[in-house]
Amino acid sequence: MRSIMPEQNENNGSEKITNRREFLKLSAVAGLGAAMLTTEKAGADLPGRDKPAPLKPFTNEPMERVRVAFVGTGAQGSAHVRNFMGIENVDIVAACDIIPERAQRVADWCVKDGRPAPNLYTRGDWDFVRLCENEDVDLVFTATPWRWHVPVCVAAMENGKHAATEVPASYTIEGCWQLVETAEREQKHCVMMENCCYDYVELMILNMVRKGLFGELLHAEGAYNHDLRAVKFNLDYEGAWRRDHSMTRNGNLYPTHGLGPVAQCLNVNRGDQFDYIVSMSSNSRGLQNWALEHYPEGSPFRNETYALGDVNVSLIRTKLGRTITLIHDTNLPRPYSRAILVQGTHGIIRKYPETLIHIEGRSEGHGWEKIENYKEEFEHPLWTGLQEKSRGAGHGGMDYIEDYRLVQCMLKGEPTDMDVYDAAAWSVICETSEISVAHRSRSVDIPDFTRGRWAVRKPLGIVEA
Repeated sequence: MRSIMPEQNENNGSEKITNRREFLKLSAVAGLGAAMLTTEKAGADLPGRDKPAPLKPFTNEPMERVRVAFVGTGAQGSAHVRNFMGIENVDIVAACDIIPERAQRVADWCVKDGRPAPNLYTRGDWDFVRLCENEDVDLVFTATPWRWHVPVCVAAMENGKHAATEVPASYTIEGCWQLVETAEREQKHCVMMENCCYDYVELMILNMVRKGLFGELLHAEGAYNHDLRAVKFNLDYEGAWRRDHSMTRNGNLYPTHGLGPVAQCLNVNRGDQFDYIVSMSSNSRGLQNWALEHYPEGSPFRNETYALGDVNVSLIRTKLGRTITLIHDTNLPRPYSRAILVQGTHGIIRKYPETLIHIEGRSEGHGWEKIENYKEEFEHPLWTGLQEKSRGAGHGGMDYIEDYRLVQCMLKGEPTDMDVYDAAAWSVICETSEISVAHRSRSVDIPDFTRGRWAVRKPLGIVEA
């Protein structure tokens, strides 16, 4: 198991593009005066890569209870623990963290709630392996720093457990393939917990799309626009590891919050598929300026340099010819936005800075109208059914809804809303964007982890609570 190493991205702007398993032998293909970098060719030659993914969506046998172990119980992990404690038919069996006090906090919550104290694993970075080998649980949920997502999920699945992970599921192409291959081989769920797919407006947009309000979809947009300068320098929080990625990587480091919801609208992996990406980044200024403004002379923070451009813009084209604009902007002063937008032949909707819509034949002239006129008709039944239960949970309630849906799918033995192919397709934008940036924004093929099954898989339906 120790051969499963934490993820490392080896591009870092270098001319030589490769990876540990050598299936990313990129080749330049002439076309229309530009070069196409392919990340699929060598990968498809590996055993099993030429075979389509299973036709039937994976389901587990129905369960009476879901027994859960948590790996990583800091801020986000502990929030998920509290959510799971509020969902019926869930047992918290184990908690793992490199900081013993965090794992103990979970145990204290469980005891206070009248539950048995979970077993604790606090012996260091790799103690999650011992948990996966020893504990009789159904699901291992990881909310660790990004580099540990793949190792924890693989350890869980190889020891007979289903896996769920915070975002991104992986930030390398190799890691994405490893998740897909392990899930298929072990016949286990591997779900990336993209909470933004369960926010109020995103769910309503999906319902509008399913009811044909926008006509044929042609374009979508998404983003992660979030001023994280203070967070990246907070060594008691994500600054202990997140800033490191800004030092060595240049691309879209966090694509799934904006991409996941619009990918569901476009039926990616379920009727359409990402084809290729073009990406470019601005200069890097924000973190350097922050350090100079907030730390005194002699502080090592003032001497740090960063590879990550402050604003990264990517364009994705799908197999059916739809386009997606995706932005990553975390190092500059700005209001928060995920810039969600969906556009079709009958109209358009955007979420930020306020939710506005235009539908031909319903909206006046060429103007926007407020979403309130559409709520009664298009509110998603999952949100309305869980609005009270999710009140007060993280990120406006969407964290609770995503956790609730995972538990319900496992209890009932139904396909999960997001599966391992979604985890891989949405997360692989990390490295494919970095490859494009490192090669003067040339187009880069996006791997098809379904190996052609996207053309026959059914779109995600409208589920109820």
